[in-house]
Amino acid sequence: MDLRYNYSRVPPKRVHEMPGWCIPLGYATTAVVLGLTLPRIEARWFPHSTSGMSPAAAMALYSSVATGMITLTGIVFSLAFLMVQFSASAYSPRLVLWMSRDPLVSHAIGTFTATFLYSIAALAWVDRQGSGKVPFLSAWLTVALLFASVSLFVGLIQSLSRLQISSVLAFTGDFGRRTIDVLYPPLKTASVSVCPAEFWCQPVMQTLVYHGAPRAIQALDIAALIALAERVDGVIEMLSSVGDTLVESTPVLRVYGSRKVVAERELLNAVRTGGQRTFEQDPKYSIQLIVDIAIRALSPAVNDPATAVQALDQIQDLLLRLGRRDLEMREIRNGAGCLRLVVAVPSWDDFINLALSEIRSNGAKSIPVMRRMRALLSDLVDALPEQRRLALRSQQRRLDDTIVKSFENIEDQLEASEEDREGLGQTRRRHTGNRSS
Repeated sequence: MDLRYNYSRVPPKRVHEMPGWCIPLGYATTAVVLGLTLPRIEARWFPHSTSGMSPAAAMALYSSVATGMITLTGIVFSLAFLMVQFSASAYSPRLVLWMSRDPLVSHAIGTFTATFLYSIAALAWVDRQGSGKVPFLSAWLTVALLFASVSLFVGLIQSLSRLQISSVLAFTGDFGRRTIDVLYPPLKTASVSVCPAEFWCQPVMQTLVYHGAPRAIQALDIAALIALAERVDGVIEMLSSVGDTLVESTPVLRVYGSRKVVAERELLNAVRTGGQRTFEQDPKYSIQLIVDIAIRALSPAVNDPATAVQALDQIQDLLLRLGRRDLEMREIRNGAGCLRLVVAVPSWDDFINLALSEIRSNGAKSIPVMRRMRALLSDLVDALPEQRRLALRSQQRRLDDTIVKSFENIEDQLEASEEDREGLGQTRRRHTGNRSS
């Protein structure tokens, strides 16, 4: 199967992310430039244009705005710190990066800083040289910045609602859903693609080994890798997958049967790495974050099985979508049908184990979690094609064994073995023929 359909739909780009402090710095620089130039432009070209405010009123306004903005900036910084700290302790440290990247926080701090600096600069032009005038544009720009600051502050307060567990889980699950839609084509057949025998018979001409500090593979530039393989008339096999962490001397890829050596720099440029995993080509990352939230909720220190049940809602949706997609290892061919690239993607069993094993282990003594997992597996068995059911039935057997080992009381075992989408809510009645059980 040709994977260019999915991987190449959104080719990765070398993104040089702007540090968070650059946004407030840009606002501050703009405010200083406007504060130094705008009053001069008004004084030169519009000498008779005034705001209508008295110098005393303007000085009181500018002073109050400048003082208030410093206080408001401190509050916003505290809110940003609270969001990062809360998400790290309550959910997962891996969520801190995505919570802290909210552009609203950076733009709010930048706007507050710009309002403060511009108010100070405008204050210097009130009653300049005893003229008794207050520049028109400077006065109304200060008022506009004040309204913008208040609006952003209200938006920041509203954004705190995203710290609710349902919002955090939906936020994380949405990344996974988008990745699945882009990355994997629909499941059409039950066949598994296997690389042709001639691929394995070709000599290994080149092996790329990573050197440097640990870095995570964030995305593969499939089009670039195919182009490199075509240029040397060879086949590239990825030895490391998206989401893997590269450490010193980790094999990254091999080049088979090529006529000449490919520059290592060109190969490395086609493998984007970074300090942390991303969602772009890695649906495992979304599932891992949701699992992190669930097992943290099941820890003795938190003991919140309801959160784990909510996490399983998102996991069921992601597994349902994955189960209807083609996930297996595939070879990627060029337009002429020649094999050029081999990549390994997680199998259905890999996704199932990642999504359920840790939660089953950590929630073994939680009746609501066991009941929710029973319902989840039954729903997936009913909804997915036959080729996905073997792994699901294996998970059902493992879940049954966990329930038997975790609960000595027979009645507890029976209660934990019921199917219930709410954990402890409405028990589902299964129908077999004319009898319900």
